[in-house]
Amino acid sequence: MTTAEVAKRYRTSPATVRYWRHTGYGPVGIKVGRKVLYAAAEIERFERALVGTQEGAA
Repeated sequence: MTTAEVAKRYRTSPATVRYWRHTGYGPVGIKVGRKVLYAAAEIERFERALVGTQEGAA
């Protein structure tokens, strides 16, 4: 997935996804040439981590 596709999935802006990448939050992107791409498995890992964080807070 591209940064724009990840942003659309999480209903946020591409700038927010870039910020997440800069701070180490969010799915880990892989730089391919000039683009940053996100593997489906990495998106799933991030979402599982989010669910785990929310369950721990409840």
